[in-house]
Amino acid sequence: MEEQQSPNPIAASTVADTKAPIAVLAAAFLFNLGQGVLRPSLPLYLQHVFAANYRMVTLIPVVFGLGKWIASLPTGFLLDRLGRRRLMVAGLVIIASIDVACILTLMFSVFLGLRGLAGAGWAMFGTVATTMMVDARASERRGRTISLLLMSETLGLLLGSAAGGWLYQGVGIASPFLFEAGCMLVAALTVAFVRAPSNEHRPASQPVAPNRRLLGEVFRVPGVLLMNITNAALTAVQTGVLVFLYPLYLTERGGLHPATVGLFVSLGALGRLLGLWLGGDLSDRWGRMRVLAPGLLGYGALLAGVAFLAHPVVLGVWSLLIGVGAGVVAGLPTAAIGDRVAPNLHGIAIGWLRTVTDAGMLLGPLVMGVLADALHLGAPFLLAGAILAGCAWCCHRHAVLARP
Repeated sequence: MEEQQSPNPIAASTVADTKAPIAVLAAAFLFNLGQGVLRPSLPLYLQHVFAANYRMVTLIPVVFGLGKWIASLPTGFLLDRLGRRRLMVAGLVIIASIDVACILTLMFSVFLGLRGLAGAGWAMFGTVATTMMVDARASERRGRTISLLLMSETLGLLLGSAAGGWLYQGVGIASPFLFEAGCMLVAALTVAFVRAPSNEHRPASQPVAPNRRLLGEVFRVPGVLLMNITNAALTAVQTGVLVFLYPLYLTERGGLHPATVGLFVSLGALGRLLGLWLGGDLSDRWGRMRVLAPGLLGYGALLAGVAFLAHPVVLGVWSLLIGVGAGVVAGLPTAAIGDRVAPNLHGIAIGWLRTVTDAGMLLGPLVMGVLADALHLGAPFLLAGAILAGCAWCCHRHAVLARP
């Protein structure tokens, strides 16, 4: 009788670890597809249902960002105690439920509170998804893994934003909310039915240190604080300059029509996809700081150069290059933190990174908007270039000091 071959636990773990990132990538794409559909249609919905003014419209991203900011760090502490997939599924279900509740309420104050809770759901999914991708590969492939996650997010947002207006006008004003809810539920099912990787749960008997001590251990790792500040600066520039002011610059300085502005924004998104892959691949080969420092400097120079451009053709090429520059550096701070922090502290490190990043998301539009009103529309681009140049110098300095 033939001897029965025992299963190989290492091979089984490898298969599980491979399936988990694929499920996370699929869920991230669906998550951002739903978010993208809601982006262009949400202001229209607010004006139609609540007769919202500009102040009311701008309150929505503020409360959503506050919800993310509050929930990110607690999620980082709890993800290995409660289970990573459980938190991801819970966050997705929360957002789907809130989408349905949003179309049932006729009170703006209630709607505002619901969007804040949706931000907390976003943090639950985003923090855990990033942590799982950081854990999924060894450091020599972590840059490419993080880039794949960001590429999935960017592609989902790009496709969703293109379809959002069509759904709102062609199907109904509530359809974007229902579409996002459907995307969240499908993403939850995708995550829930994939076998958990071997590192998803920590042993129950593992002693748990006080929160402050754990956070202190994270910050004592060389370069972690710098990566947090750099990521916050990148997010502040992205939201405060590229998302809100660059379309206005293309219209006022470049004299472009709205359709052409949309084309140039799409060129930036395509450039970002290319840059994400380049940044992840090159950083895995050459090292994070060797790519991050010059990448930040080049990205900052491109942004500062916008203030001196007005020709439509040049602005089109510049949009593509800015997207490439943004993509090259986007995932490197996260990958660098994953390289340096011990695996048992990844959740806390990523949770804090998300918290600091969300602070940049809140402050960026406020600071850049005030600067544009006080001086001129090109001033925020010059400031963004100076901020990124400063980050590049700090990263270069850190790399020099870290050499043996």
